[in-house]
Amino acid sequence: MKIVIIGDGKVGHKLTIQMSEENYDVVLIDQNEGKLKEALNSMDILCITGDAADAEVLKEAGISEADLVVACASTDELNMMSCLLAKRLGAKHTIARVRNPIYYKQIHLLKDELRLSMAINPEYTAALEISRAVLLPDTAKVETFMKGKVEMVEHIIRENSRLEGVSLAEVYQILQIKILVCAVRRGNDVIIPDGDFVIHVGDRLHIVASTKAIEQFFSALGKKRKVKNVLICGGGRIGYYLARQLVYLGIRVKIIEIDKRRCESLCESFPKATVICGNAADHELLIEEGIEQADAMISLTGVDEENIILALFARTKGVEKVVAKVNEESRVHLVEELGIDMIISAKSVTADTIMSYVRARQNSLRSINVESIYQLVGGRVEALEFFINENTKYTNIPLKDLATKSNSLIACIGRGREIIIPGGSDEIKAGDSVVVVTTQKKLQDITDILV
Repeated sequence: MKIVIIGDGKVGHKLTIQMSEENYDVVLIDQNEGKLKEALNSMDILCITGDAADAEVLKEAGISEADLVVACASTDELNMMSCLLAKRLGAKHTIARVRNPIYYKQIHLLKDELRLSMAINPEYTAALEISRAVLLPDTAKVETFMKGKVEMVEHIIRENSRLEGVSLAEVYQILQIKILVCAVRRGNDVIIPDGDFVIHVGDRLHIVASTKAIEQFFSALGKKRKVKNVLICGGGRIGYYLARQLVYLGIRVKIIEIDKRRCESLCESFPKATVICGNAADHELLIEEGIEQADAMISLTGVDEENIILALFARTKGVEKVVAKVNEESRVHLVEELGIDMIISAKSVTADTIMSYVRARQNSLRSINVESIYQLVGGRVEALEFFINENTKYTNIPLKDLATKSNSLIACIGRGREIIIPGGSDEIKAGDSVVVVTTQKKLQDITDILV
């Protein structure tokens, strides 16, 4: 699969590394020759120096043979123009990063004209991920499958949790709620657990279930709290999109932003929100503005260190849901150990979304019916949604007779409007959607997880 990446910025560089490691045929285009030399020295890729709005540069990159073009250069205009040219020159699929809220608001009008396969807005995508986690306060991350009917949430086991020291078999038996713990991160270890697995403090459980069952699960744990007041530190693009989503849902939002003009713009956009012009790093200001009464605090300033300190300060003031924007990947693991619920990076969210699309495209070329792919636990676990077109050797057989490998499991079956958290007597049938969780890479078919 040949992939052309336009722009060696944060997103482009991360994508190039991931795709190179997975042995895709990658061509990287950028105008900065120095940056390209660094990329060429560290990765097995082809680099082209030039402006991607120039058709001759695209031709030099072999654009007519490209299966996918990903445009993530510094400007939206360049990304959209280069995608349009790439399609005209024969590229099969194109993805453009579009950050400007005005452009993105009308992207449905532009998408057909530009012949885009996907348009992605990093800040909007990051805000959407934060809002999903905020609406489920006891989760660190939320992914959705089967058109939103199934959720996979990450739940961190804190001290005094009712689940501490309890085996999964006991959890399922006591709660009588249709959920499945499909993966656990314990320190640096990743485990696909069975019923004998005993839960410890600090474990990060990845739980799959219907939306209703997830709510029942947290309610059974005594966690019925709903988020009503959210404090957002930083009114940039992520803050803007997040505030728009939360205000729409009727949540009281307060934004602290240091730039006066930005504050005026936010006031015009969100008359129902409270906008404070001030420095969110001022702890006295945070106390004055009611951080101790906030149900959630989201730190989205432009400085990683400031976001980390703000998140830790919020923890000391009893804020139960804390999210911090951290762009530098080397800091992420450290921050998780400090007890911050959720780390967000627009760069990582964008790269992960595009990589999921790439893997789905790759599987479609192999005639594998993958609807969606998500990376969990820093990419060490994948959750794949398959659509079963027809009867096969693994359909209409009880799952207890389909022994799976220790690093894989069948997490969920969707049959029409019914969501099945499978037991031994359940069967996969033609027409089902099936979610598989595995530590295997480049899964070819469900048969790959069978012994």
